[in-house]
Amino acid sequence: MSAADFRDLHHGRAPGDPLVLPGPWDAVSARVFADAGFPALATPSAAVAASLGYEDGRTPADEMFAAVARIVRSVDVPVSADVEAGYGLPAGELVARVLETGAVGINLEDSDPGKALVEPLRQADRLAEIRAEAGDALFVNARVDTFLLGVADPGPAIERARLYVAAGADCVYPIGAPEDALPRLRREITGPINALASPGAPGAPALGRLGVTRVTFGPGLLLHAFGALRECARTLRG
Repeated sequence: MSAADFRDLHHGRAPGDPLVLPGPWDAVSARVFADAGFPALATPSAAVAASLGYEDGRTPADEMFAAVARIVRSVDVPVSADVEAGYGLPAGELVARVLETGAVGINLEDSDPGKALVEPLRQADRLAEIRAEAGDALFVNARVDTFLLGVADPGPAIERARLYVAAGADCVYPIGAPEDALPRLRREITGPINALASPGAPGAPALGRLGVTRVTFGPGLLLHAFGALRECARTLRG
């Protein structure tokens, strides 16, 4: 599938039926999710980092792109790649390297490696450069980190999301948005909205009814798998 096919998966969805994108961290997990019938996948950088032995945000760009390429090669469904804040690469180089992996989309954060929010107009300009370089060849999911970094007011998230959509983002991802903020985000943001599924949060159908278009999991699925593996290890030890 192409980026256009992946883009189509985000539109015309019924309330209560968001696009659910499991997050593989290696080729094996990607095949498990694809074999289960999911139409597309979205890599989570934190889970990929853990699988490679790095802390979140510390994976070298070369290793991240290589990991994404292995995931893409292992499945027949489209894969979107979490490229964190872009590794300091110019827009043209970032787009070229993502396309080399075979991924059809990217997730790009608007906080820097020091976890400070990037000025919104500067981030919008970067997204516009990426869109200009990629054309329609990449689906761009623009992460909005205000809630994640402790800004409870939805206003700044909405302001950023609107700028990012105007700059060419296909979808916005106000990560960590509380459940009660989702209806307002839906009313005031044009285009698809990504939400993070987490323990104790509403399930995907409920998130969809609140206005969410797609659901991703961050490193949650990896942590669940690690828990099962630890139980297996304890059983083996008797």
